[in-house]
Amino acid sequence: MSRALRIGSLGLALCLALPGCQGVQSALDPAGHQAGRIAGLWWLFLGVLAVVYLVVLAGLLIAASRPRRRGVLPNGPSFAREERIERRLTGGLTAWAVGTGAIILTLTGLSYAVDRDILGLTDKAELEIEVTAKQWWWQVKYNDPVPSRSFETANEIRLPVGVPVRIVLKSQDVIHSFWVPNLHGKTDLIPGRVNETTLVADREGRFRGQCAEFCGFQHANMALDVVAMPRDRFDAWRESQLSPAAAPADDLARQGQQVFLSAACVMCHTIHGTTAASRVGPDLTHVASRPSLAAGTLPYSKGNLAGWIADPQRIKPGNQMPITSLSPDQLQGVVAYLDSLK
Repeated sequence: MSRALRIGSLGLALCLALPGCQGVQSALDPAGHQAGRIAGLWWLFLGVLAVVYLVVLAGLLIAASRPRRRGVLPNGPSFAREERIERRLTGGLTAWAVGTGAIILTLTGLSYAVDRDILGLTDKAELEIEVTAKQWWWQVKYNDPVPSRSFETANEIRLPVGVPVRIVLKSQDVIHSFWVPNLHGKTDLIPGRVNETTLVADREGRFRGQCAEFCGFQHANMALDVVAMPRDRFDAWRESQLSPAAAPADDLARQGQQVFLSAACVMCHTIHGTTAASRVGPDLTHVASRPSLAAGTLPYSKGNLAGWIADPQRIKPGNQMPITSLSPDQLQGVVAYLDSLK
């Protein structure tokens, strides 16, 4: 392969990699204070190391392009000349070592300063949300000093814009990693330990999060949404989540509620205001208000909800929800009932 072809192939590979820097998950599109500081540090590292790389590359090219001297010099060896070369070489190596050390120390100091700044937001948190990772979904609990005002959701975190929120991280089974690239870096969730991070969003939006530590067969389908909204809308949403599930409004939904409460569904799920009170699976009290199903595997729709209830193993193999044996009429009723829980 010619040199030009190799360079062209490398350029093409880099161009193909560029789309991976954009999309719904991008640390280079910060929407929060911590993500902004991390992105700024990343760009600084990239710039400094790019300059170092270019200097080294230029030195190698200059050395490779200079003609080699062969044989003995006409006038014999010149010790004075060799001493000058040795002094220059020693001086150059010393300058390079000092420069490299200065760069490393500077970048280390800046990294430490950014880390201290990010951790300093922990003491300023106004809200606390407890996130428990389970194979392969996220249990989300909004804690409140008044226990009756605490509530649970799943696979979605909502927070007010500009307000630091403490995220308490736990794992029920294996090691997971909580990562919302647009808002912050990664934090591991380790069984038997409690870790913390703080999120603060600078603007409204919906930001995708992901488990960033391989945690089993459906690791790639363990996602969540973080929704940043104005404080007044957040407070209104929080009050709505404290209310019990709405009573079925039509006969089909009432039939579906009866099927749900008499089937195996109640062995895993909670719906406040009914007899369903298990904590094995996600809380379904307001399930129809969520944007996705199965931890981001499917967008929410009645059709996807029916498919998920009928055969969850086909959609997300290995998850702990069993296949149900509902008749078509029963399935239609359960879907109508769950779709009314907004």
